[in-house]
Amino acid sequence: MSEQFKNIVNIISVVAIPLMILVFVLFGIFKKVKVYEKFIEGSKEGFDVAIKIIPFLVGMLFAIGIFRASGAMDFLVLILKPITNLIGMPPEALPLAILRPLSGSGSLGLMTELMNTHGVDSFIGVLASTMYGSTETTFYILAVYFGSVNITKTRHALPAGLIADLFGMLGALFICKLILN
Repeated sequence: MSEQFKNIVNIISVVAIPLMILVFVLFGIFKKVKVYEKFIEGSKEGFDVAIKIIPFLVGMLFAIGIFRASGAMDFLVLILKPITNLIGMPPEALPLAILRPLSGSGSLGLMTELMNTHGVDSFIGVLASTMYGSTETTFYILAVYFGSVNITKTRHALPAGLIADLFGMLGALFICKLILN
């Protein structure tokens, strides 16, 4: 059962993104949309947005640097360690789980460090990469993208994003345990 499940997951992971792109392009053609021209137009708008978000990005990166340098990350890991032990998550992966909603580049650095330390094919290496791909940089998105369009009342965006991140982390742990154990 586990080998068959691995094969299905591998097939889905190989075809999912190319199939999505193909479906979008075919749907655009079906709707008589000039797909390439719209893509270029969106790219130009993306450049304008990138210029607007730079101040928010700098502020977010500064806050993350303070969070890590102050020792708050280590303290949070210490507090959450009993919970991670209960669900079978290696404590080495906890800093990644904490930092991922805050920073893509910071969590990428942690994931790379975990892979260099434990190996890319180890349980921790596979778990780290799966967690990285299963979650989003929620605080970054709220700070940068909402800030760039002057949205100040995020209402349910933060709780919904953090809940999605939590379930992404738990889902990654479940899938990795299912496939690798």
